[in-house]
Amino acid sequence: MMTVHRGVMTEQSFPAMSGSLVEPQPAVTPAPKFWRRTAPMLTAAALVAGLFGGVTGAVIASPDSPASATSSVSAQTVSNTSTLDWSSVASNVLPSVVQVNVGNGLGSGVILSADGRILTNNHVVASSGGQVTVTLNDGRTVQAKVVSTDPTSDLAVLQASGISGLTPIKWADSTSVKVGDAVMAIGSPSGLQGTVTTGIVSALDRKVTVPGETRRAQPVTYQAIQTDASINPGNSGGALVNAAGELIGINSAIYSPASSSGEAGSVGIGFAIPSNQAKQIVDQLG
Repeated sequence: MMTVHRGVMTEQSFPAMSGSLVEPQPAVTPAPKFWRRTAPMLTAAALVAGLFGGVTGAVIASPDSPASATSSVSAQTVSNTSTLDWSSVASNVLPSVVQVNVGNGLGSGVILSADGRILTNNHVVASSGGQVTVTLNDGRTVQAKVVSTDPTSDLAVLQASGISGLTPIKWADSTSVKVGDAVMAIGSPSGLQGTVTTGIVSALDRKVTVPGETRRAQPVTYQAIQTDASINPGNSGGALVNAAGELIGINSAIYSPASSSGEAGSVGIGFAIPSNQAKQIVDQLG
């Protein structure tokens, strides 16, 4: 069974889906889940501290090398993202990412224009009735309305009210993205606004299919950028940027093993709608 974790966390689950990215053995492990939910507000008691260490390199061995204790293999150092100035990337991009508040749930969005035009996922605002609020990076919360949606691509455009001087996101050409590129995800997982996580592009053109917003709605399918940057409920609609701080994708879904509680969390398999596709839809929506 597979379900979708929404960008504005709810506890709704969905019926079985086809097209699983893996084929787990049912008798050994639970079936996997796609999640695309919005995030509930997080209480202080739910916070868990974690420590993360850096890796300076890795050893690569040929899979055809003899598997013996005396085998010698050639090795090389693989550079990682630790040499990048992620703090500068974050400081440049954070003003272009907002939190989208919908009732008791929330998601994320990216700023398209100085006067408050904002891009997010359709599933973030699908239950909003057209009215939401957005919280800017500087802490201000303003009213916004949903001006256009495209459920087939899972994208929506908002317009914040009475605002000016915002910092629009910088777009990148997603066709130039390569597997292994360093990336940063920015959003509001579980209401923790302004959270940044880093990783790499794990795969390109990964076919992702998630259920529609209602039982009668058609499933949403797109060729996604896969990343191991941590993405969690509430990140949906937020930015996936390259090392230059340019938008390469809109974070939209995660793949998570099934759990008895039905909760989802990052296992290092996240998906983003490529920026070129998002920009094309934005231009069509006007």
